Amino acid sequence: MQSYRAERTDGPPLLAIAMLSAAALGYEILLMRLFSVIQWHHFAYMMISVALLGYGAAGTFVALGRGVLLPRYAQAFVAGAAAFGIFAVTSCLLAQRVEFNPLELAWDPRQPLRLLAVYVLLFVPFFCAASALCLTFTRFGEASHRIYSFDILGAGAGCLAILLALFMVTPTDALKLIGTLGLAAAAVAHLHFAKRPRALGVALLGSAVALPFSIPSDWTRLNASEFKDLRQALQIGGTRVVAERSSPLGMLTVVESPRVPFRYAPGLSLNAPAEPPPQLGVFVDGDGPSALVRYDGRPEPLAYLDYLTSALPYHLLARPRVLVLGAGAGADVLQAIALGARSVDAVELDPLVIDLVQRQFGDYSGRPYSLSGVRVHIGEARGFVARHEERFDLIEVALLDAFGASSAGLYALSESYLYTTEGIAAYLDRLESGGMLAITRWINLPPRDVLKLFATAAVALERRGVAEPGRRLALLRSWKTATLVVKNGAFTASEIASLEAFCRARSFDADYYPGVAQDHTNRYNILDGSYFYDGAMALLGPDRKAFVDHYKFDIAPATDDQPHFFHFFRWGTLPELLSLKEQGGLPLLEWGYPVLIATLLQASIASLVLVILPLWVGRRGIRDAVAAHPPRVAVAVYFTAIGFAFMFIEIAFIQKFLLFLAHPLYAVAVVLCAFLVFGGLGSRYSQRFTAAGRRSANQPLAWLAAGIAGIALGYLFSLPAIFRHLMPLADLARIAISIALIAPLAFAMGMPFPLGLTRLATRADALIPWAWGVNANASVIAAILATVLAIHLGFSAVIVLAVALYAVAAAAWPALRSR
Repeated sequence: MQSYRAERTDGPPLLAIAMLSAAALGYEILLMRLFSVIQWHHFAYMMISVALLGYGAAGTFVALGRGVLLPRYAQAFVAGAAAFGIFAVTSCLLAQRVEFNPLELAWDPRQPLRLLAVYVLLFVPFFCAASALCLTFTRFGEASHRIYSFDILGAGAGCLAILLALFMVTPTDALKLIGTLGLAAAAVAHLHFAKRPRALGVALLGSAVALPFSIPSDWTRLNASEFKDLRQALQIGGTRVVAERSSPLGMLTVVESPRVPFRYAPGLSLNAPAEPPPQLGVFVDGDGPSALVRYDGRPEPLAYLDYLTSALPYHLLARPRVLVLGAGAGADVLQAIALGARSVDAVELDPLVIDLVQRQFGDYSGRPYSLSGVRVHIGEARGFVARHEERFDLIEVALLDAFGASSAGLYALSESYLYTTEGIAAYLDRLESGGMLAITRWINLPPRDVLKLFATAAVALERRGVAEPGRRLALLRSWKTATLVVKNGAFTASEIASLEAFCRARSFDADYYPGVAQDHTNRYNILDGSYFYDGAMALLGPDRKAFVDHYKFDIAPATDDQPHFFHFFRWGTLPELLSLKEQGGLPLLEWGYPVLIATLLQASIASLVLVILPLWVGRRGIRDAVAAHPPRVAVAVYFTAIGFAFMFIEIAFIQKFLLFLAHPLYAVAVVLCAFLVFGGLGSRYSQRFTAAGRRSANQPLAWLAAGIAGIALGYLFSLPAIFRHLMPLADLARIAISIALIAPLAFAMGMPFPLGLTRLATRADALIPWAWGVNANASVIAAILATVLAIHLGFSAVIVLAVALYAVAAAAWPALRSR
């Protein structure tokens, strides 16, 4: 190891700290993207959350080894940063080769061990980076405000950089860049500490430059689960990938299958006179497919589109002006054109999809978005509806998700603002009088999302002052899909007659419409009982609440504050489903929510073992330090409270701003970066605030907690009105307004952590790594717990709880002094 000049270690390597923090947060976001492709997004969430306990374990490691590490601080920092750069790449590549199948966790005893192996592999790089950062706080405790500012400013830059990088390079190439940044951080730290760059510095710089070019592409190829739709499709003889594109919104894969052609027509009537034309399968993150339909301009090949449940509104409306939300590869646009729409406005979130359809496969698709009367808009559905004043005769919400993932409950943790009461009300506001909203969903048995959607529509109508919502609703069902039609007005007798004729001709079941009799339902696609009719009548009757409360699945209407539409899990149903294991009952289990709870328990237990217990019982010296200086309960309460509170507010406000920014990427990038950047600025200012605190009865945290509470609670009540008035503004204006709104809150929230560390540095510096570990532990658990609380209580409750936790931290502040 090189010799280091003592005078250069008098200050922390701030640039290297920023680079390492940027690499670590970028790595976290990238792993979520990678494992969403390899597995499913909620299992990725589970793995990353537990792996992030490396931050807490680093606090344990530094606390127990500070006597050995501090005299060798420079060498330890360089080693930790370099190890992160190496293991960030190797650990991820090894983890995806572990034959872990989350769908077999309930019955294969090998799967928990394989899951543990994935945890350990992903744990290592976070542990290496966090050890270097934690050791820096311990070595330079009185400069905590400067270190923390560079720490979270770097994290903010890393968040923005990885999102931008994913537009330009593949996720595996981005992984190499993360490794390069880690090695570069080690080289910069070496330059900071060493007399001059010698062999080690040159080697680190050379390794950083060479890394992206030195790993064979075969090693970095993503190995997706064999149970994902794309892997299964590629097992069919003759199938091949003809295009693949990637962005932060997802990895698009286009597949050709000449031997066994794609025939994607969800719920196609068995009476259909013609089969679909040739198609290409379009998969997003390995899920799907949706269909890229071959279209040559002739109407005859599109005749099958009249035999889907989503075709009903075109038989009730004459030449409607149509808005398609979630247009995807264009099948719904072709349906509108084929069935006589006067004009079509198509909204699609991912521009890569439009580019594939219009440019790369334009000759195959017929360029549906360039057809006469068709306009395409890139954006999020709710945002488009809120920003545009145009009215339509028909709004179609496309069938966006894959049946396999939907039926397994794999979207249970996803927030979806498409299917909330406020969302449906927003769509109805954009309908002409007599216009219709049509939403198509997969059928799962026992009924879940169709009944939840029906309940959500009924509540949305009631909140608009409709006394009899049942007169404006119709529900029809095929063997695989159901379409709910919500009219802006009561259905007429002639429309009901047309609905009945449409269903008879196609052998669809009209499970609900005004005046329907039970013996007119469940005629064609026969179930054991009239489940959908019975559910619809109960949801429209006086005993709706009792029906929802006692139903085997959670079908309570979704709201913008509790937007988890796909959450259906009830604990009371779990024993019954497990008892049906031998009869194939486990597929009925909604996997997403139990996995979330398992993650929460695992994170809590691992935190206790890796962070708290070793510090309390492992070394007598640490116990003596805790006993001789600030009360350990006060230290634990303070750093736990601010760890939970910061994460709660950050996660909740990402959701609050999602609708205003009208794009999930904008919400994550703008809100997260704003919190980190202005939090970093607040950290730099915290030293001055400490002096002001001494002049204010030694209670700077009381003032901070009051300020945070005032801003957060004020936003809780005022943001909805602000967003409604400012939604028509251009994207850049809304981004600037969002940053301005977040800035004062983030600035205040950036102060408590460095204030606490600085206070400990002057009274009990041995406790700094322990405080780091406690805070890191709380942050990891808070990221999971925030989702659990939002599902059951809503994001507003998460914000209120965060405010209360800042008050708890303020109460613990006076006790952070030596006895």
